[in-house]
Amino acid sequence: MKKSLLTLICFIAAISFAQAQLLPSFKLGIKGGLGFSNLRTEGKYFNSDTKTGFQLGLWGRIGVAGFHIQPEAYYASKKAGIKLTEGNESGDVTFKSLDVPLLLGTRIGLGPVGFRLQAGPVFSFAQKEKLTISNVTNFDDYKKTSTGIIGGIGADISKFTIDLRYEHGLSNLNANSSNDQKLKMWTVGVGIAIL
Repeated sequence: MKKSLLTLICFIAAISFAQAQLLPSFKLGIKGGLGFSNLRTEGKYFNSDTKTGFQLGLWGRIGVAGFHIQPEAYYASKKAGIKLTEGNESGDVTFKSLDVPLLLGTRIGLGPVGFRLQAGPVFSFAQKEKLTISNVTNFDDYKKTSTGIIGGIGADISKFTIDLRYEHGLSNLNANSSNDQKLKMWTVGVGIAIL
């Protein structure tokens, strides 16, 4: 009798857990973070140092059956240090953009505490650029849109989130094909769910 009762309780718990995993969930929140980026070029046109920028925006998450899709939209300021390989001229470059990642992921955990794995494309729409040295490149040659791939890990504690991600630019930022340039960036972000 005890074995039958224990089996029935385990069976009911398993069904309840499975149904909870199949119910769709929705979250909406705000986020901010720091980005550590550099600008890579093919050949030896210039060298790039890592500089710190920031991100600020919104995120949403729609999940079902242990998987989720997480679209985001945030304003980003990405910076890099530039030093020409010929001559001693150096300075900073800043890209300001509206970034829209579309992340696919899974969450591992129970209740309000969990860990996430996420990856997906990121689309950037340039807002403004700034360059402190004139002969690295001409900003009129920079494209207004670019694409990259982003991936990382995250943790949820109740309504709070924290993320560590790596973004790798896929698009050549410079319209001049002889000077292929791509951004690479690590980001650390924090957020809070408001819904």
